Amino acid sequence: MKTIPLTIALILAVGPAMAQTVVGITKDMPTTTIETDSGQVKIGRIQDPTHELAGEWALTSRACPDFCIQPHSAAQGVTTIGELELIELLKNPDAVVIDSRTPDWFAGGTIPGAINIPYTYVVDELVQLGCEPDFDGWDCTAAKPVALFCNGVWCGQSPTAIRNMIGAGYPADRIFYYRGGMQVWRLLGLTVTGGT
Repeated sequence: MKTIPLTIALILAVGPAMAQTVVGITKDMPTTTIETDSGQVKIGRIQDPTHELAGEWALTSRACPDFCIQPHSAAQGVTTIGELELIELLKNPDAVVIDSRTPDWFAGGTIPGAINIPYTYVVDELVQLGCEPDFDGWDCTAAKPVALFCNGVWCGQSPTAIRNMIGAGYPADRIFYYRGGMQVWRLLGLTVTGGT
């Protein structure tokens, strides 16, 4: 019986493991795992390099109004972030990631770990984010870091929610705006939970 040389055996053993993640998040982060209310979720990218967006997410020209391109900054003092910063906030147990879209959009799929607080109700839900009601409105001295997103750069739901939060007393420096939203998240082939 012949023995396989050690280097060939190692290549055969390691090769399939390396081939599992062809499309990584970054060079040093093929995937990441976050904790959600439903348990752990692995965030990765679709491994098919020929995958393309289809349906609503492939549309490039939505009527303006209502779907006008949003400014890079949702409000003064708010930090606009990308996907890697959003993933870091998803890993942070003290942070809250808010899908500020209406429930029908949320039901169609969202970013793992995000909670749905529609943009029209966000001020009513500030207690979930560390604020307390007081005589003048809200005391947000213990406000959590929050990231808000909606459908994409043409969607005004999260910028509206952000401006309403700031108007109610939420500190702008604790708010992060993921401007790319679901369209860019899906464009990059990142994991989506719920829906299709």
